[in-house]
Amino acid sequence: MASLASTLSLSSCNPRSSKRINAAIRFPWPQKLRPAVPNPTKITLETADRLKTPVVTSVEANDVGDEIVSNEAVHGPCKSSASAYADHPSFARIQLHALLASISDRIEMHNNMCEQRNNWNHLLLSSINMITLTATTISGLSVIISASGGPLTSSSSSALLAMKLCSALLFSAATGMLLVVNKIQPSQLAEEQRNSVRLFKQLYSEVESRLDVRGDSVTEADVEEIVEKILALDKAYPLSLIGKMLEKFPGKFEPAIWWPMSSDGDDNQEKERDSSCEERENIDDFLKNVEQIDNGWSEELEVEMRAVLHVLKSKDSEDYMRLGNLVLKINKALAISGPLLTGIAAFGSVFMGPTGGPWAAVAAVTGGALAAVVNSFEHGYQVGMVVEMYRNCAGFFRLLEESIESTLVEREVQRRENGEMFRLKVALKLGRSLSQLRDLARKSTSSGDYGTDVDEFASKLF
Repeated sequence: MASLASTLSLSSCNPRSSKRINAAIRFPWPQKLRPAVPNPTKITLETADRLKTPVVTSVEANDVGDEIVSNEAVHGPCKSSASAYADHPSFARIQLHALLASISDRIEMHNNMCEQRNNWNHLLLSSINMITLTATTISGLSVIISASGGPLTSSSSSALLAMKLCSALLFSAATGMLLVVNKIQPSQLAEEQRNSVRLFKQLYSEVESRLDVRGDSVTEADVEEIVEKILALDKAYPLSLIGKMLEKFPGKFEPAIWWPMSSDGDDNQEKERDSSCEERENIDDFLKNVEQIDNGWSEELEVEMRAVLHVLKSKDSEDYMRLGNLVLKINKALAISGPLLTGIAAFGSVFMGPTGGPWAAVAAVTGGALAAVVNSFEHGYQVGMVVEMYRNCAGFFRLLEESIESTLVEREVQRRENGEMFRLKVALKLGRSLSQLRDLARKSTSSGDYGTDVDEFASKLF
């Protein structure tokens, strides 16, 4: 309709007035606005610029419908994928946090294994010694019964036979248990797990420090490096005994290796150095024209590191390899002696009495007593743990030597670790202050000039 009729009824304020006033007011209805909208079937460049919409040319109406709505006009410009995830941590950082959880789980597992195998050592030591000493006591009583004057009665013969069988069975059980215990070396297994716990904790702190210092700037290379270190530790200190247990009596004493080793060896490193020689020469030529960054390194520091490296190789590593070989030979002798003595005692206890003569009794009693002494010395003093300790110390010095060598081989100081920081790390690993490290390098240099040996070790910790 073209107009709106509205009737207003007005009443007088006087309640006694009966008159009513009626009025009709007509308002004109506004005309319908029809803005000019460009034809949606075809939008030209000029109209697109005016409407702030993306340019669409030759769009048919039946393809897009009756209306074209621009996402940019309604919702504003869309964010790019990079800006959309700008506030989220990088994927490499998320991976490192997942690796932290894995390292923490390994720390707990190795710690539990350490307690378990330490209990093995104590319980098996006590059990075997108790069995051996009991069998030795029974053998001694059998000797007393058989040595008593007069002919043996039937009851005495039965008692003597029972004691002989009892001592023989106990000695045989002790022999079997000693063979197993000396094979696995529980004290050495416990020391392996202690070292693995310490190294996993060290790796955990390294990952945390890297996340704190670098934050979202960590890369996939950092993730791969940490994964390689975890796998190297798993290989160096396995949890299971069957199939993966480390050889406790190798033919040659070797240091423990718990860090990733290059699969191709030093030959590939030499090839890489030769192949990149030309590129480095170009870089050196370029750096001659710009300001050099020494990165904390100087010729004096390189000479100092080489002198420390010489002392490490000639004194510390050599001494620990010598001691490790010595303790390994002692442990081998003890591991063979214990079961051999209990076996001799078991064989002698069978022939005790008139048939075997006095030598059978001597073999049984003496063999059992010596077996208890040998077992107490081997597992009570934890000789296997000492072997593992020397393996770990030799590996520590091997890792420090490789770290110094790989740093000095790098020609471009910009790619090295900061020199002052590297010197501080080396000094602390050796238990020295910076001044003591300089004194050691000075002694090493002077001894090389005069053809004498350094009178002290590089490390003051071990």
